[in-house]
Amino acid sequence: LLDRADALDLGRGVEQDDRMAYRWYRRAAKLGDPSAQNNIGWLYQEGRGVEQDDERALRWYMFSADQGHAPAQNNIGWMYQEGRGVERSDAEALRWYRRAAEQGDPTAQNNLGHMYQEGLGTERDDVEAVHWFRRAAEHGDAAAMHNLGFMCQEGRGIEPSDAEALKWYRVSAELGYLPALNSLGWMYQEGRGIERNDEEAVQWYRQAAEEEYAPAQTSLGNMFREGRGVERDELAAVEWYRKAAEQGDPIAQHHLGMMYLAGEGVDPDPAEALQWLRRAADQDYPPAQFQIGEAYEKGLGVEADAKKAMFWFNKAAEFGDEAAEKKLRPLSDNG
Repeated sequence: LLDRADALDLGRGVEQDDRMAYRWYRRAAKLGDPSAQNNIGWLYQEGRGVEQDDERALRWYMFSADQGHAPAQNNIGWMYQEGRGVERSDAEALRWYRRAAEQGDPTAQNNLGHMYQEGLGTERDDVEAVHWFRRAAEHGDAAAMHNLGFMCQEGRGIEPSDAEALKWYRVSAELGYLPALNSLGWMYQEGRGIERNDEEAVQWYRQAAEEEYAPAQTSLGNMFREGRGVERDELAAVEWYRKAAEQGDPIAQHHLGMMYLAGEGVDPDPAEALQWLRRAADQDYPPAQFQIGEAYEKGLGVEADAKKAMFWFNKAAEFGDEAAEKKLRPLSDNG
């Protein structure tokens, strides 16, 4: 029953059919199969073949988890972390991730590492984060490989080593993990752990960018804007910034706004610039907040308004923007 359901779910040897997959999973689940119960939960979570319903998803995950099925335990952890079908609780998420991780589930091990890395549901503990990232990476989890590379790069919970970071980014990238492709590009761009090579950086950025990974699209836009590894091309820079900006990347939104403000690769349009800058500023991106302050101070695309300018300078300064702090310093000195 489960094999038939999996085939329908994944389209292996038969036409993919979520509704029929659900029916076959349901038959297996009634016989107590924990994998089928977990898969039904996922179908409800995603609204595949059934009406989307987080509470039913959680209920099916619980049926499976009660039998010790680690993937279901991990899924329950995610539901608690996201507040899907249950009140959000990092502490409960941590508890469920740990249950699955201790059974050797690599996805849960990576998730548990992330909880320690960010101090979610527990005190931040980089050493413990590295421990769980490594266990997951050794089980072949591409996300954990990338996370372990980052910890090596930053020297968090482990001796800093660009060579080790590069190694883990590369193996993760070879598995097609998009953030790793982007990180590998950055290592080549900055010459970290390897000789600097802008052309190689562009190749890695492009691979991820063409798969619609927004941070890589932003990075590729930067390379075109600066003429690094490629011929300088403001039109191409705008194109890549726009792709990332439309996905909500605040750095790209800021850069695109600045391109419209300066007339780089597009006709100058302060009003359009301000729209993109505001979208970035609303995500608490300090350079965009500062630039909006500048726009109100100088009347760029908006009517000059000293109070609004100061509001945005203060917002940017709260997030540590040095340019905004310099703007505010004379006022505090005079006050």
